[in-house]
Amino acid sequence: MKIVIIPFLNFDSLKSDAMKNLTILVFAFIALIGCQTRKELVVNTYGETISTDGALSLTGLNEQVEGKDSVALTLKGTIEQTCEKKGCWMTVKDENGVATRVTFKDYGFFVPTEGAEGKEVVFSGMAKKKVTDVATLRHFAEDAGKSQQEIDAITEPKEEIEFVANGVVIYEKEAKKE
Repeated sequence: MKIVIIPFLNFDSLKSDAMKNLTILVFAFIALIGCQTRKELVVNTYGETISTDGALSLTGLNEQVEGKDSVALTLKGTIEQTCEKKGCWMTVKDENGVATRVTFKDYGFFVPTEGAEGKEVVFSGMAKKKVTDVATLRHFAEDAGKSQQEIDAITEPKEEIEFVANGVVIYEKEAKKE
């Protein structure tokens, strides 16, 4: 009896049952690998095109800025919140849950006003220490949808690190690619 599964492969030419079984197993494995779906990472970019290679954890931001007027950085973290009105800023958390506000260069681009929370993000730009005045803090609180009572409770300026991004990459999800 002559077995021909693949026209160019004649099983009669194989010397042993072990070789026949191994050959069938190899072709089954190749067929299985070829039929699998692949996943592709979906990203959205905003502002200038940036490289995500070598992005530093947001956790080290204070150390990077210490003793400098400003520093150019590419950082990564998790989006905590975005401006509900225009998407003109976002707060990004590090692994410890500490958030940093990120604004966008020259008010030149915006991120989504909703649905970005919890997504991984990489952003590139300039960081520097500054004191944010009460009026600006109240404006940010209003944009974030805070209550009037919470807005009125802001009475002191806040020393913080200002990060002005020139480009942002938000990782959406993995999509199946057939």
